[in-house]
Amino acid sequence: MTIDVTELAELGPGDRRGLFERDAGIDAVRADVCDIVDRVREEGDVAVREFTREFDGVDVGNLEITDQAERAYETLDKETLEAIEAAAANVREFHEAQVPEDWHEEFSTGRELGRRFRPIERAGVYVPGGTAAYPSSAIMGIVPATVAGVEHVSVVTPPADELNPVTLAAIHAAGADAVYSVGGAQGIAALAYGTESITRVQKIVGPGSKWVTAAKAEVRGDVEIDFLAGPSEAVVIADETANPEFVAAELLAQAEHDPNSPVVAVTDDTETADAIARAVDEQVGERERAEIIRDALANDASGIFHTRSMSEAILFTEEYAPEHLAIVADDDESILERIDSAGSVFLGPQTPIAAGDYASGTNHVLPTNGLPKVTGGLSVETFLRATTVQRLSADGLDELAGTITTLAEAEGLEAHAESVRIRTDAEKSNDDAAE
Repeated sequence: MTIDVTELAELGPGDRRGLFERDAGIDAVRADVCDIVDRVREEGDVAVREFTREFDGVDVGNLEITDQAERAYETLDKETLEAIEAAAANVREFHEAQVPEDWHEEFSTGRELGRRFRPIERAGVYVPGGTAAYPSSAIMGIVPATVAGVEHVSVVTPPADELNPVTLAAIHAAGADAVYSVGGAQGIAALAYGTESITRVQKIVGPGSKWVTAAKAEVRGDVEIDFLAGPSEAVVIADETANPEFVAAELLAQAEHDPNSPVVAVTDDTETADAIARAVDEQVGERERAEIIRDALANDASGIFHTRSMSEAILFTEEYAPEHLAIVADDDESILERIDSAGSVFLGPQTPIAAGDYASGTNHVLPTNGLPKVTGGLSVETFLRATTVQRLSADGLDELAGTITTLAEAEGLEAHAESVRIRTDAEKSNDDAAE
């Protein structure tokens, strides 16, 4: 059997740590990444080219390949291009619905408050390469930035002797302003600090390897980032109505991302748990990336778990806080109401996680490793700045004056208090003179 069913209640402390204390795996490469980042910051293109030759085995000519992305778009076969355009349109539609409107209102007499939203000027998007092409990640990273109104969107993507035309076409279709053939930690460093060829950005987003994630951790502070994400992960909550073959296919689909991608099925029905395990065993040999899938299924954070009740399954899922959560149960809406911590949720038997990965419109750049407990996925808001605005009338200030001066003096900030009094005293003098 490829994967066994485990009784959740029988897990020991070590097993629970393996499930709940996941990380992005960056500690092992942090020192090397620090050296890469420092060299790119100091040497610019020279270091980028050297690391590209060392890690990717490619001698890059021009680092900028914006024109290649445009040509790839123009020459791609019709069927693939239509799929890219359809996915981008759905993602754009969903993200346009997120754009907040500026607002202001009067909260009390003479106290008008509001918020206004403005995009950042320069954003950087990392589009992965490696063992698979990721045109979908290009769409997910670039489109929200363009919808937000970011003035300049730069993309870095790993080089190759022959760059993937589908990824390049997707980058162009999504609306990138500049594309560079550089990946890994050196790509992140180039975006963060700029080089002779690569424009420095204000925020970097997008998934990548542990080298990419470690580099994002290293440059954070000098540039903003979205979050530190690890390998893709998924939890499926299933009841007795779930189709075991569907659930197994869901686990295998997410497991094929990476040997370190954890996948979990949790159910309160013994027969369903056993059927899912059998279906996994039957399907895994049919998958092209079977070796990667088997390694992922053996992950300490993977498993098929039987619970004593659906409440126990829900509590487990909330503690796990998965990147992707599929709920395949008769009362999926009521289960969802009891779960707060998940990056993206997929309800019902006809909603595979792959729909969100590619084309439903939601974003697949999501927090992992329990981060859904404190943050959400990539969105339009990722690329916006919010500014508060306020206007007080004389009566409005007079109403607040006592509160402000009392607190300011309690903090020992006498000048703060005086900045209020000088106005209220002047207003009183004007009123007295008018009388």
